[in-house]
Amino acid sequence: MNPKFEPSLTPLRRALALCAIAVVLGACSRDLSAQSTHAAAGGTSALAAADPPTPAATPPSGSAPSATLEPAIRGLPDFSALVDRYGPAVVNVEVVEKAQSGGGGLQLSPNDPFYDFFRRFGIPAPGEGQRGNAPPARGAGSGFIINSDGYILTNTHVVANADEVTVRLTDRREFPAKVIGADDRTDVAVIKINATNLPIVKLGDPSRIKPGQWVLAIGSPFGFENSATAGIISATSRSVPGENNYVPFIQTDVAVNPGNSGGPLFNMAGEVIGINSQIFSRTGGFMGVSFAIPIDVARNVEEQLIKTGRVVRGRIGVVIQDVNAQLAESFGLARPHGALVSSVEKDGPAARAGVLPGDVIVSVGGHPIERYGELSGAIAAMRPGSDASLTVWREGKEQNISVKVAELKEQQQLSARAGKPAPRGADKAGALGLTVRPLAPAEKEQAKTQGSLVVEEVAGPAQAAEVEPGDIILGINGKRVHTVKELQDATQAAGKNVALLIQRGETQIFVPLRLP
Repeated sequence: MNPKFEPSLTPLRRALALCAIAVVLGACSRDLSAQSTHAAAGGTSALAAADPPTPAATPPSGSAPSATLEPAIRGLPDFSALVDRYGPAVVNVEVVEKAQSGGGGLQLSPNDPFYDFFRRFGIPAPGEGQRGNAPPARGAGSGFIINSDGYILTNTHVVANADEVTVRLTDRREFPAKVIGADDRTDVAVIKINATNLPIVKLGDPSRIKPGQWVLAIGSPFGFENSATAGIISATSRSVPGENNYVPFIQTDVAVNPGNSGGPLFNMAGEVIGINSQIFSRTGGFMGVSFAIPIDVARNVEEQLIKTGRVVRGRIGVVIQDVNAQLAESFGLARPHGALVSSVEKDGPAARAGVLPGDVIVSVGGHPIERYGELSGAIAAMRPGSDASLTVWREGKEQNISVKVAELKEQQQLSARAGKPAPRGADKAGALGLTVRPLAPAEKEQAKTQGSLVVEEVAGPAQAAEVEPGDIILGINGKRVHTVKELQDATQAAGKNVALLIQRGETQIFVPLRLP
């Protein structure tokens, strides 16, 4: 889209354009194709003092003072001292990936007209994998030295599947690097080079940052080493769509591009407050929104990776979701906040402590939970075996629950799903726009569900809320329903906003419906 014509877009077209935006991993630039770089979000932000404000002009004698005072004009910050001091601690990370095994699938004959096309451009023909003339895949990102003996922080996606890792310093020295450990959930990795007396960065406190503050990134966008870009903090504690919500991202408008990933984000004091990791983009290039991992999250991961090679996290055995305005009204909250529990693991820590689906966790250890991602991060940071003090909202009032934290294990893929129900015996739950029927015992066993009603058709509010045929109805507004009559009665007793609890596959989620 031509930016020149952006103002003429209708509201609908602007909304459709916004919906096309996708989160892109910001790290490594790949040379597999000049057209296929994945946007990288790395960088560093360095401190520089702002110029002093210009003194306000003194009005001439006898003249009346101005009714409205003009704001003092301030100079923009100068980051040169910060770049000079900490730029040498920012490194370029180059990766040669492991060869992918070939074989299987479609094979092309040398006489096939497309065979020469693949050979000419160095692309493995179908079935050839990395054989023939195809060069090994390469990537590039950034990193920064945190220890003078050679420990470096970067992104996991920069060094993922690496066969060789090379670190280049600003003085053009190069060192082979060893991957000490990498954590997929936070996208933090630690690598090490055999060198001493290296320049290092200074680490800051992300809890003290505020939107509007200046920050600086240093990295290697498109291979241009030690490039500095500046901007401001746009927001803090961001949850990024599609992520595991273990990272309260720092959002900035600092320009980051492929090759920046893994680089540091500096505050005005010259302290690293984050690791640039991702961008939000429709094109794969920078569009004004980038995300950094807070350095305290990264430091916790780094210490565990160096000490044990793995990261230990806490868990309480709940599936949660955000609370929007409709759900807040459905559960009687004064305003949207907290983390809504959509399901509780059977015999898990939360279940044993008495946490129920429909509870809204509003604080942990006395710290308020505004967004559901804050709960994930807070519990994950707790040591297994410790007690988590939860404040939950249930049936119009708060109550305190103590949960024994367990260790988080990597979860298996959940793939079970109820088959499409037979059309006979269906009943319609009027105002919701749902056509449902009872589940047969064999279907309940196959779906591994405690629910008794399955959706056949959707219309009206249910269709607008994206309820799907095959979804299993579990409850309304925190109350379990097992029959069509109970579903109808619960719908009539609800207000204009209904929180419908459904099971889809092995996942439970509250879906807000607005009744006509």
